[in-house]
Amino acid sequence: MLWLVIPSIATTFVLLASTSWLYLSRRTFRTTSTSKRRFILDSLDIHGTEKTRKRFVGFFHPYCNAGGGGERVLWTAIAFLQRTEPDVISVVYSGDKGITKQDIIDKVKTRFNIPLNPTSLYFIFLESRNLVEDATWPRFTLLGQSLGSMYLAWEAMSKLVPDLFIDTMGYAFTFYLVRLLSEIPVGAYVHYPTISTEMVRRVRSRTVWHTNSDAVSSSAILSGGKQLYYRIFMFYYSLSLHNASFLMVNSTWTKRHVDAVLDYATKDTALATIHTVIAMIARNLLTVARIERVTHLQTHIVYPPCDTKLMAAFSLTGRSRLILSLAQFRPEKDHATQLRSLAELLETHPEYRSGNKEVKLVLMGSSRNAEDSARIDTLRNLADELGIRANVDFVVNAPYPVLLDYISRASIGFSTMVDEHFGINIVEFLAAGLIPVVHASGGPLHDIVVPRNGEPTGFHCTSLATFAESLHAALDLTPEEDLAMRRRAREHAVERFSEREFELSWENSAWLDWREKLGLGERGK
Repeated sequence: MLWLVIPSIATTFVLLASTSWLYLSRRTFRTTSTSKRRFILDSLDIHGTEKTRKRFVGFFHPYCNAGGGGERVLWTAIAFLQRTEPDVISVVYSGDKGITKQDIIDKVKTRFNIPLNPTSLYFIFLESRNLVEDATWPRFTLLGQSLGSMYLAWEAMSKLVPDLFIDTMGYAFTFYLVRLLSEIPVGAYVHYPTISTEMVRRVRSRTVWHTNSDAVSSSAILSGGKQLYYRIFMFYYSLSLHNASFLMVNSTWTKRHVDAVLDYATKDTALATIHTVIAMIARNLLTVARIERVTHLQTHIVYPPCDTKLMAAFSLTGRSRLILSLAQFRPEKDHATQLRSLAELLETHPEYRSGNKEVKLVLMGSSRNAEDSARIDTLRNLADELGIRANVDFVVNAPYPVLLDYISRASIGFSTMVDEHFGINIVEFLAAGLIPVVHASGGPLHDIVVPRNGEPTGFHCTSLATFAESLHAALDLTPEEDLAMRRRAREHAVERFSEREFELSWENSAWLDWREKLGLGERGK
């Protein structure tokens, strides 16, 4: 039992000791925030009695300029508030230094075709985003990034305390800190849990994964230590989530896993007992304020917004023999499997290498940093090694019109990520009329590529062989089968994943309740 008590004591005392100092500094934060509010309102040319009606909604999104699916959620939500809530000032806490407000607004318009009103939008640029970068924490990455996010949230609150704080990137450890510093309500849109039962299972079974290296999985001692680390981390992650006033999740998969995490703090009775005893003692010694948690927190599925209206206008016929992958160049997207699947397809069907039946794989996505750029170079080298370079194109950081051009011409949408939490790119494939070939897990399996009227809308795969077979099957459909599948896929996407459906779900899951508590006035249209 000692092996569990000692790290629990250390973790609890560190958290409570640090938050004691933060609690005492709340008055300074409030004073600073009052003057900052006046400055923001003046800079937005808001004067007179109109100032008193304004409420500040803070969106914590350090990578707001990344151009991925998570950013589409952020900007669609803000654009919706700008249209319907004239008394709301949307404040984005961003780590994108060296760019201007107008730069970001222009990119949002170019990448997502979402217009933003600068008169009710303000950016607070943070200096410490490197603390949540993977590269900063080569070991104990989850713990390091979580602690880094707490410091980043401290920096954000020191510059402005909003009336409502919404995390749209998944930094749950900020919740406790924000509530301690400000006592304001905290909400979140969760794209995926920081740690999940699947991650714990892979460590327990010693399965090699991008979150569980071969060096760890091959060692019984290291695997045992990582299990303990994950157990303690999961417990405190669960406690952090319980500090939220409302939680929105993006898919059935995410809801199931977040619900499991929420239950974890009560199910691990050993850690709960140790934490409770130590917290009571430390709270008395450090005079830390108690933050009441929501004990029956409900998660609500709010499917991400997709530009289905524009993409549904593309023709379903006359498609090129392009296999399109649309994803940021992150490790979990597993672009290497796409290249290897193509290599296997070309090995078994050499007629696809050239001529009338030539097939090309287009890897399109954004590159956020030096790590992503290095990953792209590695993928290019892999394509050379596999002998498929002539059948692969890389399109990096393309503007929205270029994306639309490719997605209007491609025949197949390709995704190999395991446990994709949702998959906005896959919804875009369906809406644009592509036939999806996806991994049989997560959002693509349970929410997106699902039967319509008992008929398939795409292909699910679990291995290199099945990916190659499904790519061939999609390319080999008769014209009648091809058109019917594309039509079914599009109808499903348009009905279920439009921007309007997102807005309605956003309202009904949380916003309508909280707008009353914020004292907002008459709504816009």
